Amino acid sequence: MIIVDDLKALTKTQRAAFVASFLGWALDAFDYFLLTFILKDIAAEFHVETEVMATAITLTLVARPFGAFVFGRLADRFGRRPVLMLDVALYSVLAAASAFSPNLITLFVLRCLFGFAMGGEWGIGASLALETIPAKSRGVVSGILQEGYPVGFFLASLANLALPHIGWRGMLLLSIVPALLILYIRRHVPESPAWEAERAAGGHRKSFLQTMKGRWPLAVYAVAMMTCFNFFSHGSQDLYATFLRVQHRFDAGTVTALTLVLNVGAVLGGLIFGSLSQKIGRRKAIVLAALLALPIIPLWAFSTTPLLLGLGAFLIQIAVQGAWGVVPAHLNELSPPEARGAFPGFIYQIGNLIAASNANIQGAIAASHGHNYALALAITVAVVAVSLSVVTWFGPERTGVDFAKAAGT
Repeated sequence: MIIVDDLKALTKTQRAAFVASFLGWALDAFDYFLLTFILKDIAAEFHVETEVMATAITLTLVARPFGAFVFGRLADRFGRRPVLMLDVALYSVLAAASAFSPNLITLFVLRCLFGFAMGGEWGIGASLALETIPAKSRGVVSGILQEGYPVGFFLASLANLALPHIGWRGMLLLSIVPALLILYIRRHVPESPAWEAERAAGGHRKSFLQTMKGRWPLAVYAVAMMTCFNFFSHGSQDLYATFLRVQHRFDAGTVTALTLVLNVGAVLGGLIFGSLSQKIGRRKAIVLAALLALPIIPLWAFSTTPLLLGLGAFLIQIAVQGAWGVVPAHLNELSPPEARGAFPGFIYQIGNLIAASNANIQGAIAASHGHNYALALAITVAVVAVSLSVVTWFGPERTGVDFAKAAGT
């Protein structure tokens, strides 16, 4: 099997960088998605409508690009490894601290600060892994790395089983677990060889504006693409648990089971299309996955039984996260070599910022149609699948570019 062969071909050092990056993103997502399962419970304690709690998600997304830029520039200046450890520590502590919120305003502030720290992880982790592995393995590793996100969602789904026993505050306290990753990084993960080459060439001393001279059109295109990607992902996931709990009135066990099924599909999609992108190119793989979502939408959003809803969730996430599985490799290959710590993560999170209103938009659509979350989910994913396909198809591609060689030029 190609995926297994590519992973076996990695050296011990390359494998450690890959594992650290994967776990960093998975545990980052774990902390993020814990909140999405308990919006209704927090709303009840603070005596507000569930839709108001979507603001906590929005604030997290709004803060992420600022963190991506700050931590990314630190990673370009001082190296991927030490900054990644700092970032993991911060997002773990801030997410856990939100468990002690005495009121809604405090919770919103802490989730905003968590978003700032969370924003730095993806770009630094992806650059560390993809700069370390061979170019021929990028597609496979990209697909697996990005699926750290649904794996984190999967872990949060399992944690949701404890909700009746530990309450929403206990759920948020679980956010401290990712801090343990720091010990693994410190012991097993070396610095990125491409960053070492860039430092030797003096590229780490350039300002971001110097690095981006003549490259702003690329940045604008990449932001447009990542805006579509973020609406695609968040539009299919952020209010999915609320859709199941409010519209279908499913209990915590059923919600957990359907979410687990969803994330199995997500991981499978990333593996399939990440690997496929190494053969047919990044753009073709993204477009193929995005368009695959369209015929699945009716089954996913408008089914009435847990069995059919589960099948729809499984299939839609093969499409959504299949497209996303190509993103780490695609953005890192498009990135200026002197800013590979900052550019991919910053661009990714700017797209997140623009798409930060997704939960509020979907909540408003649902509320205006009698809490019809199915309609809100379906409209969002259909529009974004087409938009993403068009934007990606007419964009650039640099599949297989040599990171080390680019660093020296």
